Amino acid sequence: MAFPERSRHYLVEIEQTRERRQRIRAPRVAKHAGTGDVANFTSTFAALGRLKLGNPGVRVSASAVDINTGKTVLSIDDRVALPTASIGKILLLIEVSARFENREFAPYGILDKVPGASVGAAGLWQHLQAPSLPVADLAALVGATSDNLATNILLRLIGLDAVRARTESLGLTKTALLDLERDNRGPDDAPQVSIGSAIELSWLFGALARGEIVSSIASQRVLGWLSLNTDLSLVASAFGLDPLAHRGADHNTLLVNKTGIDRGVRAEAGALRGNRRAVAYATSIQFEDTSMQARLRTIEAMRTFGYDLMEYVH
Repeated sequence: MAFPERSRHYLVEIEQTRERRQRIRAPRVAKHAGTGDVANFTSTFAALGRLKLGNPGVRVSASAVDINTGKTVLSIDDRVALPTASIGKILLLIEVSARFENREFAPYGILDKVPGASVGAAGLWQHLQAPSLPVADLAALVGATSDNLATNILLRLIGLDAVRARTESLGLTKTALLDLERDNRGPDDAPQVSIGSAIELSWLFGALARGEIVSSIASQRVLGWLSLNTDLSLVASAFGLDPLAHRGADHNTLLVNKTGIDRGVRAEAGALRGNRRAVAYATSIQFEDTSMQARLRTIEAMRTFGYDLMEYVH
């Protein structure tokens, strides 16, 4: 199901020049937004700084870029590649959407559950009785609940090599989907599902919002799947939206996001529009998940980032 046309145009103006896209991907030097009525993200810097203080095992990366102007409004070690858990599934959804665009297979083509593909934790399909679902429905499940079984079945159809080739074609060098979802990772498996740099992920969401990934229709389709995301527990917990129903603008706030959660990893990337501005953002935090306190401190720092993003767009 595609992202609603009215909401998509509200999210961002899609007419952009090649020069603007190049500026977004160019090296950044800014650390804050401006002064005056524009958020300066000082609270985010303080929260992430406290998180690292006295915790040498903590690694933090964050980026925020104005979608319409290309201005960097936040940059914290944004070129460092860190584990991003299931955020890399965005790259799978992009490849699925591109194949719909090229008519390599139909959205209504049926795929079956395969023995051995089921993985615990995230997702709904493993709990449903339906033995088969259309490709488009599996993509919707990945967008809505980061469904592990749907992810693995789609990867069996498409292949990791094709996803990697698409990733490279987008110019992403520090962001990748590395592996299938697995209950246990052995010595011969990739240590993480995906990795990414905050600057590349914020660029990716900005480019999706502008309709620049594969095509405007393909980008819109990916945004539609991601707009179903029910996980607003991290950065997006500051936005005050209904986790189960936020596809349209709510109090002039519109969000599309993807989270990544694993032991010792909390990550989120997205695009947020308010009544004044639109911003693409990403952050990943790797930490020693030895206690609930350590986990909650990480989530609170990410929520603080969300508050600053809200101030920026409104």
